[in-house]
Amino acid sequence: MAKGHRTQIKRERNEQKDLRPSAKLSFARMSVQKACFVLDAIRGKDVQTALATVMYNPRYASSVVEKLLKSAIANAENNNGLKAENLYVAECYANKGPTMKRIRPRAQGRAYRIEKRMSHITIVLDEK
Repeated sequence: MAKGHRTQIKRERNEQKDLRPSAKLSFARMSVQKACFVLDAIRGKDVQTALATVMYNPRYASSVVEKLLKSAIANAENNNGLKAENLYVAECYANKGPTMKRIRPRAQGRAYRIEKRMSHITIVLDEK
């Protein structure tokens, strides 16, 4: 149980907050594995190289990650006042989201389950 007044607890929580520019997409309609193929390709690279990599990647996840990366860059420029030339992808990861369960009819009255997975994708930028 936390000690102290709730404003003090909130103040302490905000002090620990990460101030690096980031962008998050919740409930992306793709599995974590498929999103990670694209995220692994851009992790640690500077922003221009990461954008070029994502732009010419044939996977579906690359279009979603490209949009998210551009959003993170815009957040860095507008909210934190950073230059896009000095930024690199510090962290990028995909966490598991909820799974939609669907039914596929099969022979002799059976039913197979189809799981349509979702993920939460996060990109965190930092200055060189």
